Amino acid sequence: MNNDFLVNLESLERERGIDHETLIALVEESLESAARKAVCATRDLHVQIDRKTGAIQCLAKLFVVDIVEHPEEEIAISEARVKYPEVRCGDEIEWEVTPENFGRIAAQTAKQVIMQRLRQVEKRNICDVFKDQLMQLVNGEVRRVERGEVIISIGTAEGMMRHSDRIPGEDYEPGDLITALLVEINADKPGPSLYVSRSHPEFVARLFEREVSEISEGLVQIKAVSREAGYRSKIAVSSKEPRVDPVGACVGLRGTRVKTIVRELGGEKVDILQWDSDVRVFVTNALKPAKIARMEVNTERKSIRIEVQEDQLSLAIGKKGQNARLASKLTGWRIDIQRAAELADNKVDDFEERVRRAIDSLAKVAGIGPEAAAVLVANGFASLEGIVAGEETDIAELPGLNADRATEIMKAAQDALGV
Repeated sequence: MNNDFLVNLESLERERGIDHETLIALVEESLESAARKAVCATRDLHVQIDRKTGAIQCLAKLFVVDIVEHPEEEIAISEARVKYPEVRCGDEIEWEVTPENFGRIAAQTAKQVIMQRLRQVEKRNICDVFKDQLMQLVNGEVRRVERGEVIISIGTAEGMMRHSDRIPGEDYEPGDLITALLVEINADKPGPSLYVSRSHPEFVARLFEREVSEISEGLVQIKAVSREAGYRSKIAVSSKEPRVDPVGACVGLRGTRVKTIVRELGGEKVDILQWDSDVRVFVTNALKPAKIARMEVNTERKSIRIEVQEDQLSLAIGKKGQNARLASKLTGWRIDIQRAAELADNKVDDFEERVRRAIDSLAKVAGIGPEAAAVLVANGFASLEGIVAGEETDIAELPGLNADRATEIMKAAQDALGV
């Protein structure tokens, strides 16, 4: 029995890649729970395994007494003196309490615990290997797809791509090779060791780092990325060297570099633009291809009011507000886009009058109303276009509004504009 036990341990060592002493310690610890069920003596009970023979011993610390009243923690002096001739009542001794056939009982009871502990050790080992690759690209092979979640083999580790981390429209089959961003290392909680994403904005940044040598060499820097996975991304880059065109470097000769990235993203549109420390220039670049007629910057609120001509409005806002929304995320500034002609008709010296007119205009829209209009204008949403270009979550956080009301307001603005 002991020889078989040692052979099984050696087999586990080879298969699991766990050192001998760690494995023995895990087995000893797991066998203690089995021992407590099999023997009555439980005071300071512990299990020892002979490293050479594989013999298993259950040992407990017992008090020596004349008459045993509590067998779980006492031993009769007559029995104790067989092994310890000099022992006296009141002494504490270590006594073997290994039950008959404990090897078989222990093997059956502890198997599940041992395997669980082994999986935990394996998981920690895997996480240690990947800890330096967090937020970096990893390659793997699709094993299976379960309820929209993709299980991926990444070397010796198992990873998962949750449904929210998939690029919309992408389908995966077992055996598909996949590149993704390692976003989470799960060392302690149940579930896969690694979580990856293809929808994270940093996935786009890492792809550019891989494809553009000037970025990996430090000549070109990625300053900001905004993304709506599966549809469109914007990436702002700058150069440390005046002689290096950062946008041209990312595009590549005849667009070869960016085309490779777009293919990896499943056809997602990628806008590459020049970053600038001047927010006016940066926002102008971020809203391209739309041409801006006029811009007002409010540094206190970190908001920018943009005027564009009628023929540029749809370009500036984008489909369902996407271009304006991505530009806002990229720059970190709230962007309110309005028709230039609208504002030209309403130009008055009195700022309060302009605010009043903006409130009246929004209040007339069914689904917004006077109270919400006043809150919206006071917080930079001075037009229907500005509302559509904004984030619903930002509107929900305004005083007196909530998520349901924000949804109503956004839908009302979209309906009024026919977006």
